[in-house]
Amino acid sequence: MRLPQIQIRTTDAIIDLDISKPQQYIKQPKATQHIEQPAAVLEINTTRGVLKIDSSQARRDLGLIGPFESSANYAEKGKQEVLQGMARRAREGRQIMENSGKGQGRAIIQNIAKQNHGPHRTPFNIKFVPSIGSVKIDYTPGTTDVNIQRREPIIDAKVNKPIHEYTPGKVTGTMVQRPDVDTDVII
Repeated sequence: MRLPQIQIRTTDAIIDLDISKPQQYIKQPKATQHIEQPAAVLEINTTRGVLKIDSSQARRDLGLIGPFESSANYAEKGKQEVLQGMARRAREGRQIMENSGKGQGRAIIQNIAKQNHGPHRTPFNIKFVPSIGSVKIDYTPGTTDVNIQRREPIIDAKVNKPIHEYTPGKVTGTMVQRPDVDTDVII
């Protein structure tokens, strides 16, 4: 005895696919910038220094004096010399008067003549001209004030958006062969 058999035949489907790839374009434009730096404000105020040099005493020590002061000095020196001369003559006159009665008048006059005549020894010494400290210096320093006002930079920046273009991909398919299943029963 024979059993019935089932025969199954299949046909695969064949599909033709047409694929277009997606396309993407991205570009980032540079930012637009404008930067400006204003100059700082600078103010400088100064006062001058004052230097005073008084060399009048040093000039006097060197004998460099004006005519009025020179005349006054010579007049004073002359007056002192006259007073000294008068005092010396009065002193010598008293000596002569005191000793003339004792018979020593002639000897006294000779001694007085020796004192007033002949080489006089002048002391020898070193003299510093002009004298130390005769030049007087007075200095008042100047001042400098600096004032700076800082100015902020002016920055104008504009960010540009990116350029983005996108074309999506596409897939289309066509059926070249349809699938098929055939079944038979054999007895």
